[in-house]
Amino acid sequence: MELKNAVVLITGANRGLGLAFAREAVARGARKVYAAARDPSSITLAGVEPVRLDVTNADDVAAVAALAKDATLIINNAGIAAPGGFLAPDSVESARRHLDTNLFGPLLIARAFAPVLAANGGGAVLNVLSIASWINGPLLGVYAMSKSAAWALTNGLRRELAPQKTQVLGLHMGFVDTDLTKGIDAPKSTPEAIVRQAFDALEAGEEEVLADEQTRQVKQGLSASPAVYL
Repeated sequence: MELKNAVVLITGANRGLGLAFAREAVARGARKVYAAARDPSSITLAGVEPVRLDVTNADDVAAVAALAKDATLIINNAGIAAPGGFLAPDSVESARRHLDTNLFGPLLIARAFAPVLAANGGGAVLNVLSIASWINGPLLGVYAMSKSAAWALTNGLRRELAPQKTQVLGLHMGFVDTDLTKGIDAPKSTPEAIVRQAFDALEAGEEEVLADEQTRQVKQGLSASPAVYL
């Protein structure tokens, strides 16, 4: 789908990757951009419409779906990433928090907006995933689990939404230079570079984008022997 004249809803649009998505959508000629955040006053970007949305709150999701009935592109960007593996003392509580935001949030959004997109010709859903959808380790074990689940959700939604002609794009990348990765000493992509690739892939009609070289190598390694995730 084209960004020009699209009506875009972006979750977690007040900073980082979400803010970069909002800026680029405006730059590419989107007709309207709903910039969603738990605190809409934190959204100061000109040319967007701030909306209140906690993706873990079903009432918030329903209210935004009722407001944004003209939406043609949904970007599920809101997410959390806390360090820790599965044997940490707080791992169960951490897993619930991650799944609430990173899995059930996009699921609630998808269920609420599927009929909206159908009514508007199909449109598209872009889910922000991660290289951690495929590999896991103690540093970000619980987070990676939530992104693996979100990848499965994305692949399932692609099939369920195909009959109504809704494009579903999964965005995978390594570390991005945002607030979420401040404490991680590793090579990072800029949010702008990731967003440009995501929107280019969306406009080309693609279903998956691997936004950096490390991610492309890991994807290839899934079928290696031994597999990269072992």
